Amino acid sequence: MKKSLLIIALLAIAITISFAQNATQARKVLDKTAGIIGRKGGATANFTISGKYGNANGTIAIKGNKFRANTSDAIVWFDGKTEWTYIKKNEEVNVSNPTEAQQQSMNPYKFITIYKNGFNLSMTTSASEYKVHLVSQNQGRTIKEMYITIDKRTNLPKQVKMRQANGWTTINISNFKAENQTDASFRFNAKDFPKAEVIDLR
Repeated sequence: MKKSLLIIALLAIAITISFAQNATQARKVLDKTAGIIGRKGGATANFTISGKYGNANGTIAIKGNKFRANTSDAIVWFDGKTEWTYIKKNEEVNVSNPTEAQQQSMNPYKFITIYKNGFNLSMTTSASEYKVHLVSQNQGRTIKEMYITIDKRTNLPKQVKMRQANGWTTINISNFKAENQTDASFRFNAKDFPKAEVIDLR
């Protein structure tokens, strides 16, 4: 009996160590990816989004926590605090302070600033990619779970899937380019849209 308990205890320890090592490796992969994406000058990429609220595709520019996304229906600017969403068909600009999940739904690279705290990490690998699984330690958090697929060759993300209370959203990313961005390009400039009606939702 004592021998059986000892074997069970040793197996439990081995499994715990294995999970800890896997989480450490997952963090190292994300750290490397974040280092490339989070370059000081900024970058651009193409993206497609599919989920409960429909589909969209376009381009995105990022710099730190800032982003600017352009689709056929809208342009979104985020300067790290305030978001401006310009709806092209009715020339309307909605101003808001978005939640973490709202930022992630338009910025597929948002994960590089949130994975370090409040998520349990694990990872599977194939010949060509890593798939990192993030599960929120607090299920009251808006983003409850994420899968990030990363190309082994480039260390760049190919896909981000996130689960909120209303279901899954999938963002595919391509054509990443390191391109310097100005801080002003992440703020709405009323002079460029003289006919736009501004609606402050803050």
